[in-house]
Amino acid sequence: MKYQCLMIDDDVTIAETTAEYFNIFDIRTAFVTSYEDAVQFLHEHEVSVLLLDINLGAHSGFELCKQIRAEFDMPILFISARTSDDDILTALNIGGDDYIKKPYTLNILLAKVKAILKRYEHTSVRQPELSGAAGVSEGQTGKRREMPIAPGITLDTASRKLVKNGTPVGLKAMEYKMLLYLLEHRGRVVTKEEFLKNVWEDDFIGEGTLPVHIRHLREKIEADCNAPTIIKTVWGVGYIMEAEDEDVQ
Repeated sequence: MKYQCLMIDDDVTIAETTAEYFNIFDIRTAFVTSYEDAVQFLHEHEVSVLLLDINLGAHSGFELCKQIRAEFDMPILFISARTSDDDILTALNIGGDDYIKKPYTLNILLAKVKAILKRYEHTSVRQPELSGAAGVSEGQTGKRREMPIAPGITLDTASRKLVKNGTPVGLKAMEYKMLLYLLEHRGRVVTKEEFLKNVWEDDFIGEGTLPVHIRHLREKIEADCNAPTIIKTVWGVGYIMEAEDEDVQ
């Protein structure tokens, strides 16, 4: 059975109330209250979005997130009363897509989940139309399309993977969308506001979420993500992928 959302929180009242509210607005949602139940549920059902608390009794939501990320690629939104910068950065660095602080407003959380569902379900269905983009090549099947990024690095839009020196490198759905957008607009600065509007389609993501996703993308592309040469930061404005060099293959 497919669920649009799964709430994982050891507070039964919060979990049940949130799930009931989402179901009222036709977002098919279930809830579990333990690490073990979450693992079992995910192996028995298809889920589009996870809402994950950090405190799960004897276990940690951080621990669960790392296990989920090893098997699944759905968006994970951490929801917690813990508000320290260390907790937020840990959540984002281990694979969380956003961090929402308790207490939250149900209608705002619902709007955020709806935006994520729209974004990811749209991404999973739509194959990007790149026939007019510079540097795009098609294989003999007419389906494989490669966009050059840097020497030895291309983006295969058929498999939605990076190819580095002939080796495929997997991308999360949002990493793919961000990289594709930078490639389609290379040579100019893409502002944070533009990313939120045209890529994330969500004006309410946490302040540190975008930089963390950029860093994850750099870790897969750059020779040294601490001294990036492909995706560069324009401080206080946004990010830029320099115009394609003539020797990029």
